[in-house]
Amino acid sequence: MSPLARWCHRHRLVVVLTWVGLLLALGAAVGAAGNDFGNSPISQNTDSAKATALLQRSSNSAAGRSGRVVWQSTDGRVTGPAAERAMTEALEHIADAPGVAAVTSPYAPDGRAQVSRDGGTAYATVAFDENVSDAQIDRVKELATAPESASLRIALNGQAFTVNPEPNAVADAMGIVLAFVVLLFVFRAVWVAALPIITAVVGVGTSAVTVILLSHVITLSDTTLTLGSLIGLGVGIDYALFIVNRQRAHLTAGLGVAEATAKALDTSGRAVLFAGLTVVVALLGMLTLDVGIINGMAVGAAVTVVLTVLAAVTLLPALLGMIGTRVLSRSERREQAGPAARRGSGRPGLWDRWAARVQAHPRALGLVALAVLAALAFPTLSLRLGASDDGNLPTTSTNRQAYDMIADGFGPGFNGPLVLAVQAPTAADRTAATRLVTDLARVDGVAGAHAAPMKEGQTVGVISVVPTTSPQSAATSDLIHHLRADVLPRAERGTSMKVYVGGVTASNDDFASVLMGKLPLFVLVIAALGFLLLTVAFRSLLIPAVGAVLNILSIGVAFGAIVVVFQYGFGAGLLGLGSAGPIESFVPILVVGIMFGLSMDYQVFLVSRMREEWAHTGDSRRAVRVGQAETGKVIAVAATIMVCVFGSFVFGGMRVISEFGVSLAVAVAVDALLIRMVVVPALMHLCGRANWWLPRRLDKALPRVSVEGPADGPTQPHPPVREPQTAGRRVF
Repeated sequence: MSPLARWCHRHRLVVVLTWVGLLLALGAAVGAAGNDFGNSPISQNTDSAKATALLQRSSNSAAGRSGRVVWQSTDGRVTGPAAERAMTEALEHIADAPGVAAVTSPYAPDGRAQVSRDGGTAYATVAFDENVSDAQIDRVKELATAPESASLRIALNGQAFTVNPEPNAVADAMGIVLAFVVLLFVFRAVWVAALPIITAVVGVGTSAVTVILLSHVITLSDTTLTLGSLIGLGVGIDYALFIVNRQRAHLTAGLGVAEATAKALDTSGRAVLFAGLTVVVALLGMLTLDVGIINGMAVGAAVTVVLTVLAAVTLLPALLGMIGTRVLSRSERREQAGPAARRGSGRPGLWDRWAARVQAHPRALGLVALAVLAALAFPTLSLRLGASDDGNLPTTSTNRQAYDMIADGFGPGFNGPLVLAVQAPTAADRTAATRLVTDLARVDGVAGAHAAPMKEGQTVGVISVVPTTSPQSAATSDLIHHLRADVLPRAERGTSMKVYVGGVTASNDDFASVLMGKLPLFVLVIAALGFLLLTVAFRSLLIPAVGAVLNILSIGVAFGAIVVVFQYGFGAGLLGLGSAGPIESFVPILVVGIMFGLSMDYQVFLVSRMREEWAHTGDSRRAVRVGQAETGKVIAVAATIMVCVFGSFVFGGMRVISEFGVSLAVAVAVDALLIRMVVVPALMHLCGRANWWLPRRLDKALPRVSVEGPADGPTQPHPPVREPQTAGRRVF
């Protein structure tokens, strides 16, 4: 790594201009090509996917996207002459619009069910062609809302009309500002605060335009950009901080700027590369799930991490060369110019004293920390996956307004009807389908059921089932399972009829079931990969085993946080994130990949310094204490920065991104302060030299990777720390 650092230092202007040119070139390419974000199918093997496929093959309009136009009359009934005339004209224009397959009006002879009992609310269903464009949908929105007036409120909802909240740029920028303030407060040097942020922003900016271009090659959802920014800013600032902090230590030890940068990259730079590799491996491990939307998010996030790491090991050395000794505060530069004897001297600091305390009381502190972690992770046992409905959107959203109108006028279940695809090839099957509609209306939890008339020669029909509960309710999920397990098999018995439960609500439930079934295996795969990487890096079996178990515990804390806030609803309303509801299905999977990588980052930075000291002295107790003392400050600062960055995304107005922000912010804080600064060193003190044990045959078989850099002796003497008094007992 040192040759790379020296080259970037010598050619610093070229390196900086190259990054600027790359960012501008990619930005120009995006300006010309635009984006092609979209969502890929969840699975072809679920019941809801079979329902959609069956309707598509039969050219049924229910196979395409649909939406609702909902209206309320504020001064009378929606069947009044003025309201009926205005909405009938609007619906006729919509029916003639390009991309529209059908419009079901409440003013049609068979549309009375689409008017609420009190006559104050009505809705029309708009079914679109399978290949409808966004521009065509936007035109329908204009036509639908045109009659709105003081006496007629109109709102839109449904899959086709869903409008996701725009990311809050102010909230995102606030995280960067807070990170700058934290760095400035801790290090008292403007450039120490600015350089990590500049490096991270350039890395994230480059990755953002790269991901946009990548959307033309693979299927990526538009959430990928926000998620990538969340991860990239967090890890980018942290990675750059670790290198800058090490370079500052070498500068205060008397080295020149070029040599200090080279040594920093040869030690902390190696750790950054390895840490970035662990994050990328964890993210790409999601590809084993073979779920389209998650595959895209994983690739996009991995690209972001790769580019932020490249910025940290190339752009940052160039910037350090330009800044020179100004990376130190004024007092540090004055001290550096003073007598050499003054450098590196001083009384033990906060982290030295804390490291000595953990060494003196490893059992007590370790047990307390583990008890706290277990308590924080306990809510994970009640984790329920699903999809929050429009009732959790801001009240200013048209989707939320339509949701409330429908819920008030017809009941919450009307916001998420189940679409049953009925394959009825014979006359007897069609008779059985008619009986099924009657049976469905009597099922507990069903507010109503009706079938669309089947045309002559048609063998596929559609039954709409309206639950009594909202789409995100656990009772609705139970109803879906009851229909599939009991009601529909009973109706199919003795016939050739096949019935599949589909629709958006059922599709979301199937997605949650698929991911929940794959989650345990995914956690084990990621833990095994992390164990292997750490074994190669630190030539140890115990350290990777402890790291893997504790990483799983930190993931449990992340899950516990989102369960309490979003599933139980404690604080969600105050944050403007809606009411209590299920956790978005793909959030836990992505949190596992992201958090496992971030936890491994802290493990790598902590243990690599311990390993470095162990290689120098062969004293395990000193290695653990010194490694903890010298990395404690920077890990705490790095964690604080991540909490600021992740926490800022909580206020962005997007519930799914807020779930990421809450889970990652809480987990990172707990992981850094409890796991890495208490539990890991406590266990390592208890295990002693066994920390570094590896069977000889395995040692020879594994490739050699030096994360801690060459063992060339310590560059800065560590302040003497008084050995803890053991009062006659042995400290292992």
